[in-house]
Amino acid sequence: MQKKTERCKWPGSDPLMLNYHDKEWGVPVHHDLKWFEFILLDSFQAGLSWRTVLHKREAFRQVFKNFDPQKVAGMSAAEIEKARTNPAIIRNRLKIQATVKNAKAFLKIQESHGSFDSYIWRFTEGKTLQNQWRSMDQIPASTSLSDRVSKSLKADGFSFVGSTICYAFLQAAGVVNDHIVSCFRHLDLVD
Repeated sequence: MQKKTERCKWPGSDPLMLNYHDKEWGVPVHHDLKWFEFILLDSFQAGLSWRTVLHKREAFRQVFKNFDPQKVAGMSAAEIEKARTNPAIIRNRLKIQATVKNAKAFLKIQESHGSFDSYIWRFTEGKTLQNQWRSMDQIPASTSLSDRVSKSLKADGFSFVGSTICYAFLQAAGVVNDHIVSCFRHLDLVD
């Protein structure tokens, strides 16, 4: 009999969530477009489940121009209004407006730091923080790291980047390894 693969419990049995957990979540990101995608998606998650956002990901990709911050920063009022009435995404006016604002702030960070990637990884000196959680209930919603990142992003003009949202995208983008130690992905992502 084949041994069952151990993984974090949060994906449940949803195939899209399982694929995201197994192939994406926690893998270190070093590409600015992927960073912008994770920040955008996690800002829309505020107050909602990740499953809801993940199932709308492709619609978000279409509405927000393949997650290209340059194109999102240039969205017209008509495009923003069209997004607000699009039932395929989360139609929260403030989050949509924040996305355009965040794209502009993202571009300024790229200009001043060379890339968003170099800006964000400086918080951990370029290293993934390797946590050793034994159960999901040990994983915090935010940390002193996410507090610092949130404060910095807000100072640089971002919205919808509270500490919990920041921790979510730091987890997603592999700045922290928060797979529980019994999950097969935990060891895969230890550098």
